Parts: sequence; C-alpha cells; structure tokens
Amino acid sequence: MVFSSPIFVFLFLPLTFALYFSVPRKRRNALLLFGSLFFYTWGESKYVMVLVASVIFNYLFGLGLGRPQEPSRRKQLMVLAVAVNLSLLFFCKYSNFVVDNLNIVLSDLGIRPLHLEPVRLVLGISFFTFHSLSYLIDIYRRVASPQKDPVNFGLYIVFFPQLIAGPIIRYHDIVAQLAKRTESMANFACGVQRFVTGLGKKVLIANVLGVVADKIFAIPAPHLTTGLAWLGIVSYTLQIFFDFSGYSDMAIGMCRMFGFRILENFDYPYISRSIREFWKRWHISLSNWFRDYLYVSLGGNRLGTTRTYLNLITVFFLCGFWHGASWNFIVWGMFHGTFLVLERLRITAWLDRVPGPLQHFRTILTVMVGWVFFRAETISKAINYLSAMAGFAEGDSTLSPVAMYLNGAVWTALAAGVILSMPVIPRLSALFQRATAHSVGRPGAAVVGLLASVRIAATGLIFIASAAALASGTYNPFIYFRF
Repeated sequence: MVFSSPIFVFLFLPLTFALYFSVPRKRRNALLLFGSLFFYTWGESKYVMVLVASVIFNYLFGLGLGRPQEPSRRKQLMVLAVAVNLSLLFFCKYSNFVVDNLNIVLSDLGIRPLHLEPVRLVLGISFFTFHSLSYLIDIYRRVASPQKDPVNFGLYIVFFPQLIAGPIIRYHDIVAQLAKRTESMANFACGVQRFVTGLGKKVLIANVLGVVADKIFAIPAPHLTTGLAWLGIVSYTLQIFFDFSGYSDMAIGMCRMFGFRILENFDYPYISRSIREFWKRWHISLSNWFRDYLYVSLGGNRLGTTRTYLNLITVFFLCGFWHGASWNFIVWGMFHGTFLVLERLRITAWLDRVPGPLQHFRTILTVMVGWVFFRAETISKAINYLSAMAGFAEGDSTLSPVAMYLNGAVWTALAAGVILSMPVIPRLSALFQRATAHSVGRPGAAVVGLLASVRIAATGLIFIASAAALASGTYNPFIYFRF
C-alpha cells in the first residue's frame, strides 16, 4: 500500500483520520501506532515481526542507556546497540551482495562458492534502523532522555507517514510532540494542501516521466542514441526529484494533519551552484543524519585537512551503500564525495568566478552524470549510457527517434518539472504580497481572499487530476521504497 494508491487515498487515510479524531486525546498515539502497524503489515506481512522486534530491542536498549552507570558500561551498551541494529540492516540488505561478490573471488581461486538462500529486502529497514540509531545516540549523548512510554516510542519508529521512505526524523526533534501537540482546522487544511501537492508531484509529473526513463534505460547499448540518452536522463533527473520530494510532501502533510511538525526534506536542490550546496538542499534529513551522527563522530573537520577529506569520502561511500547493495550506488556515493573534496581543495575555484548560470549548469550536469550511476542496473550499463550521452552512441536515430517517446503528457510533465524544480511559485507569491502590502481594509481583505481562493482551487484541480490518473491504474511505484 503506497501513498499514491487509491486504497490509501480513499480508504485507509480517511478512515484513520475519522478514528483518530473520534477517540480521546490520550488514546490517539495508541491508535496511530496500531494503524501504522496495520499499514506496514498490509505491504510487508511476512517481515512485520522484524520491525516489531527492532522496536522492542531498541526500547529496552534506550532504557538501559538512560540508567545511571559507569561511562565505560554505557559505551559498551551503546556499541552493542549499534552493532545489533547494523547487523540486522546488514543481513537483510547486504548479505546477498557480499556473498555474490565473495563467490566471484572464490571462483577465481578455484574454491567452491558459498550458498545462501536469497534474503528479501525488508521494506523500510534503512529508514527505521536510522530512526532507532538516532534515538539511541541522542540518549547516549544526553541530548534526550529515554522514552519510558512504549506506545510513544513505538509511534516514533513506525509512524506510517515516515516509516517506509522517511523523512528521517531525529528523536530530539519530535519527542515533545509525541507527548503533546496541537491539532487544529488550520493545521489540517495546511496538511491537506501539502499532501495534495505531493500527490500531484508524484502522479502527474514523476509517474509520467518515469515511464519514459524506464523505457530508455532499458534500451540495449547498440540501439541507444545520443538524443534518447539525454531525454532519458533528463526525465529521470526530474522523476527522482518529484517522486521523492512528492513523497516527502505527502509525509509532511499527513504529519501536519495529525498535529506533528517535522522538518523540510527538500529545498529546490536543482538550483544549486555547487555539489556542496546541492547536498544542503537534497534529502536534507539524510544529509543531516550523516553529518550529525557519522561525520561529526569521525572527527568532522576538526582533525586536519587530510582527515576531513577522508571523512567526506567515507561518509559518501556509506551514503551510496545505504541507498542499495550494488556497486553502482557505491560509485554514485564516491562520485559525489570526490566532487565535495575537489570543491574544498579549490581545484575548481576558477569555476566559482564564472557567471551564476554557468555554475548552475556545471552543478546540474554533474548531478545528472551521477544519476546515471544511480539509475543504471550495473556499472557497465552506466558507462555505456554515459558514452551515448557524450556522443558515442551506437544506435540509429532514424530507427529510434526521440519523438517516439514524446507526447502531450510527456511535454507537459517536462515543462512543469523544469518550472516547478525552481522556486517560481514562492517568488511570484512573494512579489504579489509585496505589491499588495499597502492594501488595507476591503482591498487588502479582497487580496487575501483571492489568494486563498486560488490556492483552494489549485489544490482541488490537482487532486481531481491525480485521482483520475490513479483511476487509470498507471505506473506508480515510489523509487525510495527500494531503499
């Protein structure tokens, strides 16, 4: 069950809200916990006990870390807690990858390969493991106290808006809201608007462009043309942004409807002028997690220049590996880490002196090259795809014209994607508000009313168009559900 499925939008979500606002306030967390477990079971019934076991273990570890004891004992307990969480993540997500690569080495050495029954990826394990680690590290660092209420702790881990693909909410940012929060019609209306915006991003833009990207990336290298390669990567660049930021908008909107306020996860990353700026704007919750819990723990930039560069490479190696058990994800992470080091080395300093549009072009081109490694199934396919982008395509453009993949819906999605990936609407809104700032009395009220009416009408139209697309049963998976 995904956020952009009819059963979720028209059945699960309305029913959950109806029950939530009908029970006493003190029972609402328990209801959300039950609903979240039901949500997870619907999509991952076979491994729901893995999630439950993780919640129980980390609740007990948290209580243990909160007890007065010798620093050495607390450190041992913390190491054990981290080891248990990472072991579970490693087994469920990386055991197949390790055995497959080890068997290649063993085969070269003439040794009988190992046999392991394929381990299926547990849905959302990367995200609920990071939530658990955030909780434990916050307690260990004395940033937060252990959560003694098992319902509140369970809700922090399994709350369905963020359970499968984030945003990654750090425990100290939400602990107060687990105990007390404000639900209101204003919050609910704001949350609905945000949810519908995310639904539109996903269904009307990401899904349309995802079909194009999937078809082009599936073309064998001998038939791929330069034009198709560029159309494919442009489509994927927009797809992954609107897919994941759309999911984040829906999660933030649903949290708001339930009275929770969580941090933003995207801030127009494609307007960045450097890779460093890009990572301040892209998947902000993950960037902050790696910065606060890994980069800082490794020494950050406090241990000299060489160690800083090593820390950056290490963090982005693990960031790539976190995204998937595949060498192409590792290459993608190292690719970004290398560019971050180059920017710190000032090797590219001369590029900082070129006009802003050229800095932006350089950054978006770098990001798109990185997305090829992220999207391609193997490194060899990524290299072949990049060769086609560079003009060394083997395909015949007369046999596979770009026009085959373009229709009215695709053109509309491309145009909307390019425009909405920039802060056009917020800036137009700000300009309009400044222009009417001196309107008082009836004119001022009329302006406010007009803006509200436009907002409501736009939200309604987006929802109707999204519902129509959902009813057609078109392409609909979320990219980050795989991680």
